[in-house]
Amino acid sequence: MLTPSVTAAAPTGPTSLGTPGPTSATRSTTRGTHTTCEEILRVLLPYRRTLDDPHGDTPDAFPVQVRQLSHWVAADRPILFTLPGFPCKSPNPAKVLGPLPDEGERLALRFLDRLCARITAVYPPGARMLICSDGHVFSDLIRVPDPTIDAYADGLRALIDDEGLAARLGVFDLRAAYGDLTYDEKRARVEAAHAPTLEALRAETRADGTARRLYQGITRFLFEDTDLRTYPGTRSALQRECRARAYGVIRRSRAWGELIADHHPGAVRLSIHPQPRGSAKFGIRLLAAPDAWMTPWHACVLEHADGRRELMRRADAERLGRPVLRDGRPSHFAADPATG
Repeated sequence: MLTPSVTAAAPTGPTSLGTPGPTSATRSTTRGTHTTCEEILRVLLPYRRTLDDPHGDTPDAFPVQVRQLSHWVAADRPILFTLPGFPCKSPNPAKVLGPLPDEGERLALRFLDRLCARITAVYPPGARMLICSDGHVFSDLIRVPDPTIDAYADGLRALIDDEGLAARLGVFDLRAAYGDLTYDEKRARVEAAHAPTLEALRAETRADGTARRLYQGITRFLFEDTDLRTYPGTRSALQRECRARAYGVIRRSRAWGELIADHHPGAVRLSIHPQPRGSAKFGIRLLAAPDAWMTPWHACVLEHADGRRELMRRADAERLGRPVLRDGRPSHFAADPATG
């Protein structure tokens, strides 16, 4: 586990009030730390995932992240970023190519590795990205079997190794957190220890616009992840069910975040969800997509004729291109020259 080391207190000298205060050397070091944190944020800002206008974003609008980064920079240690996500592929075949990682995950992992490399260019101790794969946290709520999630997470680890990214990227999941317990026991344990009450979450969703948008976005995802051809009920029944499950997803997401913080104290928290300025989490966009909520595990990649790669639903990508295989499995789609 990477955690920032505790440094010895800086020398102090008298202040005008006659009490110990920072020396000029300490103040200079503090300014240097702050400047370095701002440089690191400038690396991150072009990829911020948000629902508000990111134009004109500057580091001083993100004091929470400056404070998080400063723990590592002041200690001259490699920065640890934690990124919950990469749970499993959507169970809806109209959105994805299959249950295993494909070109979307490959490109996203390469992007995260390059992001760490860019941070190293402005901060030589560098950075490491810990992907906190959360599929097992939500398995029963998103209706994906635990063995399918195991196969996805194992594929993710293999992809990191095959691409030579293990020096900067790693994976943490419920298997790492709770060992040999059953997955039902692991889910019960993390929820009991860390989840907010349903009543508190409902009250927050009613009162807070950001919380309400998250709830609505997750409800939509759960609805769209359902294969309507096999769902036994009506669309309105599914909507009601997804609204109830969305609260469960958010409760467990909060609990998972608290568990990550316990296991990796001081880490800089990233998020695959859009985040407003001032949030304790920094939203990060992994790949180009037409929707601020779209991720590689809810979509597939279309490679345009000019080399651009874009996430979109499988049903849409199929209309625009032909499937491309990698190691005998569908990987992504290549656009027909006529369609771009």
